[in-house]
Amino acid sequence: MRVGAYRSEAMLIVAAAIWGFAFVAQVAGMEHVGPFTFNAARFVLGGLSLIPLLIILPRLQRVAPAKPKAKGLLLGSCLAGFFLFAGASLQQVGLQYTTAGKAGFITGLYIILVPLIALCWGQRAEAKIWFGAVLCVIGLFYLSVREDFTVSYGDSLQLIGAGFWAGHVLMIGWLSPRFNPLHISIVQFLVCGLVSWAVAFAIETPTWNGLWGASWSIAYAGFMSVGIAYTLQVIGQQHAPATRVAIIISLETVFAVLGGWLMLQEVLDEKAIYGCGLMLAGMIVSQLNFNRGRNRERELLDSGAAGS
Repeated sequence: MRVGAYRSEAMLIVAAAIWGFAFVAQVAGMEHVGPFTFNAARFVLGGLSLIPLLIILPRLQRVAPAKPKAKGLLLGSCLAGFFLFAGASLQQVGLQYTTAGKAGFITGLYIILVPLIALCWGQRAEAKIWFGAVLCVIGLFYLSVREDFTVSYGDSLQLIGAGFWAGHVLMIGWLSPRFNPLHISIVQFLVCGLVSWAVAFAIETPTWNGLWGASWSIAYAGFMSVGIAYTLQVIGQQHAPATRVAIIISLETVFAVLGGWLMLQEVLDEKAIYGCGLMLAGMIVSQLNFNRGRNRERELLDSGAAGS
């Protein structure tokens, strides 16, 4: 059983690495095409790459006990697609004005924002969430706030985008128990891609030469980041607890910094590195299960009582 857990965690680490290095591909791709053209191509490719999984992974084709309505699936997935479009657009445009590493860490704030936004629906946030949020805010200050107490344009876009990523996570959390998760993903990716194409043709000038020049970056961000990493995440979550999954996935931010350093020669100063460390600590603390030992002790006592 433990071997299966190790295998699942390894898959999740690979998925986090793919997502982290995708920031590098996003920066490289914009040397040839505009941000909306890049997103349009990669999300359409990503959506199409998931279609074979409907056959390859039939176990994923679960639905709620009640018969789902196609109208609800379409409306919900389209709404998720618009959240995805907003988050991805702000992220992609912001990458023109900030580094891949900083973008990865600021985007990762959605891990903290999700439970905080859930307060609007009356869901109580635990103390660890508040503590993690404080660490992230302090880390964000060191990472992004300059000496004149201003935040760069690129970092501001990433921060606003993190709010949309959090909204997207909450939307998917509502949809996934009710509809086929692969159907949701395919529809939302295609919606995001098509809306991005509409904006690209309105304010940019997509060309075949530009798309060809960015083809490797688009292929990585679309096929690898969506098709392969999504599959690894779904398979990996079968044998890993949700809290551990969230912690492992938060390593995406570390891989974003590593990729920016290795491939784009991005360098963070000591202040920024300190901020990244605080933000990563806040993300991890917010997901830790401090009651695991107490719950385990209670399980042992209950089993002992049952045995007597």
